[in-house]
Amino acid sequence: MCGICGIIGETKEKAYVLERMMKKMEHRGPDGGDTYIGDRAMLGFRRLSIIDLDAGMQPMYNEDGSMVLVFNGEIYNYQALRQMLTQKGHQFQNDSDSEVLIHGYEEYQKDLLDKLRGMFGFAIWDEKKQRLFAARDYFGIKPFYYTLIGDTLVFASEIKCILEYPEYQRKVNEKALEQYLSFQYSVLTETFFEGIYQLMPGHYLVYEKGEVKVSRYFDPVLLPDMHKKEAKLTAEVKKVMEQSVRKHLVSDVEVGSFLSSGVDSSMIAAISGCKQTFTVGVANEGSLYNEITYAKKLADELKVKNHSRFIERDEFKEAVPDVMYHLDEPLGDASAVALYFLAREASKQVKVVLSGEGADEMFGGYNIYREPLALYPVSFIPKRIRRKIAVLARRLPEHVKGRNYLIRAGHSVNERFIGNANIFSTAERKKLLKREASGVSPRKLLKEEYKKIEHLTDSDQMQSIDIRYWLRGDILQKADKMSMAHSLEVRVPFLDRDVFETARQIPWKLKLKKHTTKYLLRKVAADYLPDVVSHKKKLGFPIPIRNWIKEEDWFGEIRAIFTGEAASRYFHTEYLVELLEEHKAGKKDNSRKIWTVYAFLIWHQVYFEA
Repeated sequence: MCGICGIIGETKEKAYVLERMMKKMEHRGPDGGDTYIGDRAMLGFRRLSIIDLDAGMQPMYNEDGSMVLVFNGEIYNYQALRQMLTQKGHQFQNDSDSEVLIHGYEEYQKDLLDKLRGMFGFAIWDEKKQRLFAARDYFGIKPFYYTLIGDTLVFASEIKCILEYPEYQRKVNEKALEQYLSFQYSVLTETFFEGIYQLMPGHYLVYEKGEVKVSRYFDPVLLPDMHKKEAKLTAEVKKVMEQSVRKHLVSDVEVGSFLSSGVDSSMIAAISGCKQTFTVGVANEGSLYNEITYAKKLADELKVKNHSRFIERDEFKEAVPDVMYHLDEPLGDASAVALYFLAREASKQVKVVLSGEGADEMFGGYNIYREPLALYPVSFIPKRIRRKIAVLARRLPEHVKGRNYLIRAGHSVNERFIGNANIFSTAERKKLLKREASGVSPRKLLKEEYKKIEHLTDSDQMQSIDIRYWLRGDILQKADKMSMAHSLEVRVPFLDRDVFETARQIPWKLKLKKHTTKYLLRKVAADYLPDVVSHKKKLGFPIPIRNWIKEEDWFGEIRAIFTGEAASRYFHTEYLVELLEEHKAGKKDNSRKIWTVYAFLIWHQVYFEA
């Protein structure tokens, strides 16, 4: 795991800029760094040594030095690829996984991407053709950001590195803010920094003659096989998960495992046999917010060591600015702060951990996916009548039982579902934003994606949207940035390409069965775990934000921020105060809305006011 950056185009007297960019991401690679300086290209690299500890330094070159690579990630099938390339005449200088990328690109060009099994964000400069080729992995495990300033391309693993480029003038992208208020994360290709873009998952970029061209090479489409037997699919999932975990253990340093009370990380820990596991819980908030007891009990059964610690409310609050700094963009998911502490604990013992991210998206684990089944009893009512009922239901007081059910029943899945988070409605964000809202509605933003998947069942459509958006924007964003903040590599076996090829075949009836989610995966997990774990209800990363922000000191701080200069620039602050007062009085649970705005304003303090 590493950090990469580069300047392609006008490089005269820019070596000091490259050094500053590398310094900004030293946390991604504390074990060393190096550069490539050419007439039209400069590449920088920071290293966290995991594989081939002695000879894996980058930038890395092909045989004649005409191609140069910088790479962030891990290629788990690199040994097989190395053998194929050696047979074709390529000469390797070291035993790292990085070198297969440069020789693989020489041999296959962009078609190399379909042969990779791993997580990656990499760039290859072709000196002869004066061309940069860059790519990001299938699901967005590793990041890649870029901007074009004049005819110069600047790229990096983190946005904060690009901000060091002197000709870039930082400015808040208010279109990103508008969508963020609904989605809870940065959903657009253009980031919160105007003019800086993220290369999306499953895409590659070519920069040549002052022009950037971005193309898609992978699209995660679900292909449920309604005829495949449960027993066969169960056996296939078990086999591919064991293979994936085994590949994710390839390392020249010890690999540990995160361990919560849920089935995902528990299954990974059990299959992997990692000797050290890591857990955090929230202090003084009861069993709902404490997974440590469950984790320690399972660790004892697996005969592994569990390192755990409680997070206090005050240290949680104090960490928020640092979390927003490392995230680069605001994220309205409070569990990112808990993950920050978890990664910090793990980094004291190991350099690499396995984690359960992606299991819910691959195998249908979110409770919201049960919604179509809940709405089935009224599906026989003509849609036009259900719509009229929904309009009437909206006029009812919010506390009336069944109100939300009737509203949801009056809308098709593409109208009601934008992902795991749906914070402010289009009407609410218009009410909140001081600048006239100009962005499209979330529904219009997802319109083309829904067209691709309209043949799937409603629950499969919801899962598909989460794979394309929520997974990249929330789950993997916080996993990468919170782990790398502490120089820790997180590996995610559920997001292996071969795992997806198996999981995409599972029909909805084997994902949602017997009133449970992730049915087939839980069935496989039962071979490794006690029933109390394999059938445990999903908790996520529970954080008592709804309670904490009612407490007088934190409430007062948030109120001051919500009425401050920055808030007044972007929002109608009287609406923010109304949300706060309603929440404190117990009239509504506005905690997610409050936290989403609070996260943005803390991020704004860090990047625009500090």
